[in-house]
Amino acid sequence: MIVVMYVVKVPNRGSPPAILLRESYRQDGKVKNRTLANLSAWPEAKVDALTRVLKGQPPPAAPLEEAFEITRSLPHGHVAAVLGTARRLGLDELIDPAPSRHRDLVVAMAVAQVIAPDSKLAIARGLREETAATSLGEVLALGSCDEDDLYQAMDYLQVRQDTIQDGLAARHLAGGTLVLYDVSSAAFEGRTCPLGAIGHPKDGVRGRLQIVYGLLTSPGGIPVAIEVFKGNTGDPKTVASQVDKLKDRFGITKVALVGDRGMLTAARLREDVAPAHLDWITALRAPQVKALVRDGDLQLTLFDVQDLAEITSPDFPGERLVACKNPFLEAERARKRESLLAATEADLEKIAAACSRTRQPLRGTDKIAVRVDRVLSRRKVAKHFQADIGEDRFSYHRDQDSITAEAALDGIYVLRTSVAAADLDSTGVVSSYKALAQVERAFRAFNTDLDIRPIRHRTEDRVRAHVFLRMLSYYLSWHMQARLAPLLFTDDDKPAAARTSPVTPAARSPRALAKAATKHTSGDLPVHSFSSLLTDLATICLNTIAPADPALPGFRIVTTPTALQRQAFEVLGVSHRLGVT
Repeated sequence: MIVVMYVVKVPNRGSPPAILLRESYRQDGKVKNRTLANLSAWPEAKVDALTRVLKGQPPPAAPLEEAFEITRSLPHGHVAAVLGTARRLGLDELIDPAPSRHRDLVVAMAVAQVIAPDSKLAIARGLREETAATSLGEVLALGSCDEDDLYQAMDYLQVRQDTIQDGLAARHLAGGTLVLYDVSSAAFEGRTCPLGAIGHPKDGVRGRLQIVYGLLTSPGGIPVAIEVFKGNTGDPKTVASQVDKLKDRFGITKVALVGDRGMLTAARLREDVAPAHLDWITALRAPQVKALVRDGDLQLTLFDVQDLAEITSPDFPGERLVACKNPFLEAERARKRESLLAATEADLEKIAAACSRTRQPLRGTDKIAVRVDRVLSRRKVAKHFQADIGEDRFSYHRDQDSITAEAALDGIYVLRTSVAAADLDSTGVVSSYKALAQVERAFRAFNTDLDIRPIRHRTEDRVRAHVFLRMLSYYLSWHMQARLAPLLFTDDDKPAAARTSPVTPAARSPRALAKAATKHTSGDLPVHSFSSLLTDLATICLNTIAPADPALPGFRIVTTPTALQRQAFEVLGVSHRLGVT
């Protein structure tokens, strides 16, 4: 008996037609039909699929969007860029030649701080598989981790800090070189860490506990070593430990320590630097410059025809003094002084008006003097005003002689170096100026790019490990920004921007100006800042794909990079598929 099954629509008065599954067969020479099921409740697509099967036709193709499901998509491009750079630099082997989970966690924290500086709790949450914010935890195969794991890794890092810094010094501080050193501070969260103390804040946060830290860098600003001090430690008191590092631990045969005048004081040069036989470069304080002019060792007429000159003084035997005059700095100091004087006069005028008003006038020599002293001290211009205070009167005028004497030294500063320090390269005394300027540039970048605040740790070792971890992150970002310079607003054509004089302001090269004006590179790619480029790279995702057909295996695929992203990975020398198999 031959049986044929088919689907048929049967009219239904007053209602939609019924959809029935029937079979047709021949019995006793007659064709008969029998209803097997009512399919009226089935969706149309399902009825159509059954109809095609009964007719011997292939089933309809499923919509493409239903063929696969993206079960997870993790930002990956910025991880590949930063972690790839860390591996290219050999940072993991520098931390510890032997692979370990602690080492991987330290690398993860350093990379995470470049991508998005955050607390250890937030970093741990972003690394865990179930709460991953990026592919970092998966690429490093960290599995499940929490903040306690990161704290243990920090303890492991703190023990190895000296060894790691020795390795960095061997890489970046050659036998005869300049070493830049400066000191800064950071406000401290909490009150229990012994390092926290009230001191002179350099980060603008007043009235809070702080720590002080000193950073050693190569001439190019590459961080090499960092040390944390108690928050009330003065800059000069940090010098001795840095001298010990350079001579005893790093074993550098010939080095010139470069630091500002507040740190490399006469006492520190005499008691710490000289006994270690280090060369050095620093600057004179304003009173010392005035003394040179007063004694005739520095003739201001020198600057009528030049802006840089080497002078000598019996007060500084066996040293080189490099006198400089920067006309741009001269104009800026004159503008700023006039602004401070005008603002102070406006406040003093209010006091004078209070003394002469008819209703409740200000009276009393002591009361008037207190208010006047408060105004003069606020902007530190008391030396430029003469005040006459009585029981019921107050008047003032500018001390023009004092203003003129100060203005004569506007834009003038004097670098102080040991004899050999300026000869560490072929540029002679000019190198002294450039080296001291490089200290400021290196520290501006360090404090801006990776501020170590907030510090939420409570023990000395954890605070030291936190600061050192931030230095390692800055080490990564420094190298990344150097390589990515053609794609950033950074000037990547420094030879074309060479200054005619070391005391003139740095000018940007024509290529950098073109990038800033057009917002595009010479290859017509969009120009980024470093942080916005990392955000752009983060749009490259590691996608986990599950086919709709359970018989097919799942797979992972990485987003195809754009032209800009591809260029970024090429200049970094890493692959966007890092860690993907």
